[in-house]
Amino acid sequence: MELKSPLRKIEVRPVAFESLGVRSMCTYVETPDVRILLDAGVSLGPRRFGFPPHPKEYMALKRSRRLIVESAERADVVTVSHYHFDHHTPSYTDWAYNWCSEEIAKSIYEGKLVLAKSYRSNVNFSQRRRGWIFTQTSGKYAERIEAADGRTFRFGDTTISFSKPVFHGPEGSDLGWVLMTTVKYGEERFLFTSDVQGPIVRETCELILAESPQLVFLGGPPLYLVDFSISRGELESAAENLKRIVQRVPTTILDHHILREKDWRRFAQPVLEAASRAGHRILTAAEFMGGDEELLEARRRELFEEDPPSSAFVRWMKKPSWKRKLTKPPL
Repeated sequence: MELKSPLRKIEVRPVAFESLGVRSMCTYVETPDVRILLDAGVSLGPRRFGFPPHPKEYMALKRSRRLIVESAERADVVTVSHYHFDHHTPSYTDWAYNWCSEEIAKSIYEGKLVLAKSYRSNVNFSQRRRGWIFTQTSGKYAERIEAADGRTFRFGDTTISFSKPVFHGPEGSDLGWVLMTTVKYGEERFLFTSDVQGPIVRETCELILAESPQLVFLGGPPLYLVDFSISRGELESAAENLKRIVQRVPTTILDHHILREKDWRRFAQPVLEAASRAGHRILTAAEFMGGDEELLEARRRELFEEDPPSSAFVRWMKKPSWKRKLTKPPL
């Protein structure tokens, strides 16, 4: 597929995203100096619209996991922006939601330089625990792990810079903090936001604009959680910050949480119009790759209605969660 990238010396290739059928922002980046795999995790949402994941979602999960492993084989560096399972790979066996095992985790992190969010500072209890577990399990296979918060790492003429910890969504979010990543080579700059959810927070928007990137991979707001974990006012803030970004950045990839709603473009229409007036582009990861969107989670209800799963899959689906995690679904 042809990539619609404004960059010529930094190769940026989406590996797994919501527009490709799974929960993830995994991205492969290559410069003349270094090969980087950003946020090597993938998962499925346990329940949406009263339904568990559809077989088509599992096929996308299996495919995405294979692509992540293949990308990791080429990478020198693997990053972890935070410790949610769609952004890193745990080492336990779970075929029900993360399609992971110790063997898979080892194949991703073994011999790599892992640049990761610190689990000691600017972290909530859950991510502190997961971060510590990561260092003792998946991370033990790494050549070394470096806490990346606010730091810059140089590889020849390439720099990989990490922001200070920024909120995972709204200010004071219970979900904690994430790191944004900027890859620079010569005059080219690529910025990867992780789960900033818009960004909702104005300061996070300012940090993005201060990097002057030509290409941004942006995690949009979770429209399906409005009035639950984010307010209408916070959603409006996300829209305003998005407009500021797309007016300044030539190409913005808008994906992740926002694409868990199939009518996401209705919310994004003012943002799309702002980009168009500036002569700039907003694409999903699938569009960036020249392909079609597969919003499988957003269409889960329709998938079950239009393509009912096999009786074998239904039997597997009715097993207790712990049994499903230990047994691959019949696809």
